[in-house]
Amino acid sequence: MIRVDGRGDSKSLIQVRGLTKTYRRGGEEIHVLQRLNLDVDKGDFVAFMGPSGSGKTTLLNLLGGLDVPSAGGITVDGDEITHMSGSKLTHWRARHVGFIFQMYNLIPVLTAFQNVELPLLLTKLSSSERRHHVETALSVVGLRERMNHYPRQLSGGQEQRVTIARAIVSDPTFLLCDEPTGDLDRKSADEIMALIEELVGKHGKTVLMVTHDPMVAARAHTTLHLDKGVLVEASQLEQGVVAGGVA
Repeated sequence: MIRVDGRGDSKSLIQVRGLTKTYRRGGEEIHVLQRLNLDVDKGDFVAFMGPSGSGKTTLLNLLGGLDVPSAGGITVDGDEITHMSGSKLTHWRARHVGFIFQMYNLIPVLTAFQNVELPLLLTKLSSSERRHHVETALSVVGLRERMNHYPRQLSGGQEQRVTIARAIVSDPTFLLCDEPTGDLDRKSADEIMALIEELVGKHGKTVLMVTHDPMVAARAHTTLHLDKGVLVEASQLEQGVVAGGVA
């Protein structure tokens, strides 16, 4: 169950409390996120929507340990990540977070297999164990027969499938998706969303996704709107009520 009122179950997979992010631009303070609360249970699928510059990507970066909040805390599966040291956070991120971006970020001189294998090179897995993990991940996304192809030999949809395979190859605790269909045509976008739904429904993955596309957001269990630093549930938005007050 997804909640934004800060009264979620203490056993929630992801707990965000009072999350604040402020940037300075010259002498001006830019308040991107303001005291956000969020609870996400294992197996939830939540979409974040909002206008450009509303802080959606900033929120994902904070949840993935890529950025540090100005105030507040984030706990994932019992680990409070806000104050982790750099090296510990790097290991935590490698173990618990899978990233899927709009731009595929594949290395063009590496095959699909080699691109998917990259996160595992930091682990203690043997070569044969890594191969098993990679082949399993590529099978999940339907590209096992394309493992020796280079990115230039794949369609955009297939490249995004490789990206998803790379994100799940280490069996992370949750997936962060930033506009995963933003660079795809509608048919390919539908195929990618069907795959993400399968990861949630069949494989029990927890997914947090930023999107500007209402059709993509509709595939999630819950849609949250982010505007002026505040999270708003879709049902509350329709009633004019925001988390912690009235719009």
